[in-house]
Amino acid sequence: MSNSLDAIFISLKQAQAKLASENRAAKDKALAAAAAAINKDRVAILEANARDVKKARDGGMKESLVDRLLLNDKRIDGIIEGINIVIRQDDPIGKVQTGWTHPNGMQIEKVAVPMGVAAIIYESRPNVTVDCAALAYKAGCSILLRGSSSALESNKALVKAIKAGLAEGGGIADAVALAESGNRDEVDIILKARGFIDVVLPRGTHELINHVVENARIPVIETGEGNCHIYVEPSYFETQEGIDNAVEIILNAKLQRPGVCNAMETLLVHKEIANVLMPKLAEKIAGKAELRCDAASKAAIGSAPAELVLKDATEEDWATEFLDYILAVKTVSSCDEAIAHINKYGTKHSEAILTNDLKAAEKFRAQVDAACVYVNASTRFTDGGEFGFGAELGISTQKFHVRGPMGLEALTTIKYLVTGNGQIRG
Repeated sequence: MSNSLDAIFISLKQAQAKLASENRAAKDKALAAAAAAINKDRVAILEANARDVKKARDGGMKESLVDRLLLNDKRIDGIIEGINIVIRQDDPIGKVQTGWTHPNGMQIEKVAVPMGVAAIIYESRPNVTVDCAALAYKAGCSILLRGSSSALESNKALVKAIKAGLAEGGGIADAVALAESGNRDEVDIILKARGFIDVVLPRGTHELINHVVENARIPVIETGEGNCHIYVEPSYFETQEGIDNAVEIILNAKLQRPGVCNAMETLLVHKEIANVLMPKLAEKIAGKAELRCDAASKAAIGSAPAELVLKDATEEDWATEFLDYILAVKTVSSCDEAIAHINKYGTKHSEAILTNDLKAAEKFRAQVDAACVYVNASTRFTDGGEFGFGAELGISTQKFHVRGPMGLEALTTIKYLVTGNGQIRG
C-alpha cells in the first residue's frame, strides 16, 4: 500500500507544479466541466451512496450520522452549485497583497501563491470530497482526499466524475486523488509524507483530530470538533416575540442537523428566565430530543410533557459533542459565568448569545474564545456556503493562518517578489 501512496504523492506533486501556472480561465473551465460530469453521473453516484448508506445502517450507525453520509438529488444540486460559486469567486493566486519600494530602489511585492499539495482526512459527508477538490483546484493546489470507509463507494464515484470532468475541460486530472484502500494505515503514511504533502487538514471526531495533531510530521490546520453553546440572557425575554424567537433559535441550532459540527450541544440559561424558557422549550422539544439538565433547569421545567426524555446532566455532558438528538442544559447566574463555562468546555468553534443588552453582547464577543461568535442567531450558520465561500475545507478552530470557515484563501501562502536593477548589499 505504501508503494501505491508513494506513486500518488509523486503524481500530486507533479500535477501541482503544472496547476500553479494555470490562469483563472483555465481553472474555471475545468471546474465547470467537473460540475457537469457530476451532474451527468448523478445516478451512478446516488447508487454508490445508497450502498454506503445501507452498509452504515446495517452496521448500526445512528441516524444523525447516517444523515451526514446521505446524498440525494437536492444535495447533489447543492454540491454542483457549490462548485459554481467557487468558479464565480475571484482567483486569489497572484494577487499582490501589498508592495513597497526599498530605499535602494528595489520593488518588493507580497503575492499570494498556492500552498502546494494538500491532504484532507475526513469522515462521512461525501460532499466534503467535492468541496475540497474544487477549492484546492481553484487555489492552484493538488489534493489527496482520504475519506472514511463508511463513504468509500460514494467518494470513489464522485472522484471518478471529478477527474473525468477535469480532463474533459482541459484541466489537470491528476491534481485530485483519492486514497481508497480503506486501510487505517493510510492515515499514518500520509501524516509522515514530508516533502510531498505540504499541509494536512483533519475533519471529523475528536479522536481523529487528536490522532492527526499528535502524529503528523507535516503542518496541520486543525478543524472541526464543535461543542457549541447558546447563552440566553434576560434582556432577550422582555417581549413575547423575544421568548418565541429564542425557542426557535434553540430548536434550529439543535434539531435541524444534529450530526454536524455547528449544531448546539449545550444551552446556558440565565437563572432569571429559566422558569419562563424551560417549560416552553420542554414542550417544543418533547419527542424530538433528550434533555440533560442541571438541577436548576430541571426544576424550572415543572410538570414535564409525557414524551420528554429528561435526564440529570453530568460533568462529562458539558464536554461532550453529542452529534445526536441530545441537549445539555445548565443554569447560570451571569454573563461572566456563561463565558467562563464556554471557555472551559468549548472547542473554539461557534458560540452564541441571545440578548438585547448591547453591553452583554460586546462582552460576549470580546471574551468568548471561538472562531465564530453570534449575537441573536443560530450557530448553524458557521459554514463556508453560508459565509459566501461556495464550499469549505472545514472550520478551523486554531488561531494562526486561518480561522473559522475555510475557503480559497486557506490554501494560499505568500511569496515575496523582489525586482531590482543591479543592487548589491554592502
